[in-house]
Amino acid sequence: MDRLRNFAFLVKDISRLHSKNFERHALGLSMTLAQCKVLAHLQRNEGVSQVKLAELTDTDPMTLVRLLDRMERDGWVERRAHPGDRRARQLFLTKTALPVLQEMWRVSDRVRAEAMAGLSAADREQLLGLLSRVQANLNAGLPAATPNEGAGDDDARVSPAARSGVPGSVKARARRAPAAKKSMKPAGPARKNAKASR
Repeated sequence: MDRLRNFAFLVKDISRLHSKNFERHALGLSMTLAQCKVLAHLQRNEGVSQVKLAELTDTDPMTLVRLLDRMERDGWVERRAHPGDRRARQLFLTKTALPVLQEMWRVSDRVRAEAMAGLSAADREQLLGLLSRVQANLNAGLPAATPNEGAGDDDARVSPAARSGVPGSVKARARRAPAAKKSMKPAGPARKNAKASR
């Protein structure tokens, strides 16, 4: 029973170690691990919204916007207007991204082969099958998605500041900072009276 308690820690640590080994083998790639995650998920979910992609990649929405901006400049990703909702944009890969993806999957295949060294083909199939069942069990415990989930969510959940790649909270703190400093010090005579009362 004690070993079962380590289940979540084991899965998390496998993911961490897999990422570290991917980075080790991907030193020659012209992209970061974060970009690889975005490309991999986007290849499987073309037409997805920015917010949904942030959820799939477990990436902060503002960080994802900056990544997508860079990848769009590099010609790997294309943003298109959603045909059913003008507030939302869909994401697609370009032909330029295909050679990059091929190289990325080559590195991924190498890392996976190392991770599964010593496992027979039957062992690997059983492992993936069991993990898929665990994934399905966990998914079944989550609330069902609403019919309109993903439509218009770029504007609904990502602020204009976030879409520009500038954290809105940082701007807000910068605007509030001078006022906050002034309010902490009593003005003129009040400061003298405060000292005298000590």
